[in-house]
Amino acid sequence: MVTEPSQPLAAKTSKRIPGEAGVWIFILGDICVFAVFFTYYLVQRSKHTDLFDLSQSTLNKNFGAVNTVFLLISSLFVVLAVRAMRSTERLLAQRLISGAFLCGVAFIVVKVFEYSERIAAHQIPTTNNFYLLYFVLTGLHLFHLILGLGVLTALVFLARKPDLSQHQWAFFEGGACFWHMVDLLWLVLFPLIFLVR
Repeated sequence: MVTEPSQPLAAKTSKRIPGEAGVWIFILGDICVFAVFFTYYLVQRSKHTDLFDLSQSTLNKNFGAVNTVFLLISSLFVVLAVRAMRSTERLLAQRLISGAFLCGVAFIVVKVFEYSERIAAHQIPTTNNFYLLYFVLTGLHLFHLILGLGVLTALVFLARKPDLSQHQWAFFEGGACFWHMVDLLWLVLFPLIFLVR
């Protein structure tokens, strides 16, 4: 099977949606699921404002802020990696994706410390509705982030290929979009859980 060189393919200037339609259906479906959870959280908060405010005050906002920085940096790395691929700078793209991967791993490490702090304080899902939703929402996001790390690993291998087929390039772009979705969800989740009162 003959593949087209990735440079002309990536360098096309015609406006189009990056990635494949299937990836966008998955992303939009995921966003809808999170939107339902976010709405449910806000409804519960409005019903139990004092409980949610008191429980929220026990969270370490520094953990959330540090993880926000890690994900913003990782998104920047992924954007630059896509640009590097379009310029056929394969080695640079590999390094940038690896940098995004390390940011994702750092996010997990911080999250482990964050969860450990909550558990040590006996603030677990069975404590009250706030902690239940806190663990469900952040855990669901963490699951998506781990999936994203798998996607980034696949992108590193694609970046090593001298030529990408149209399908492979669409997968590369779609993978980058998935990672941005993970970051976007956190940018909603962080203020919702840690800051909004």
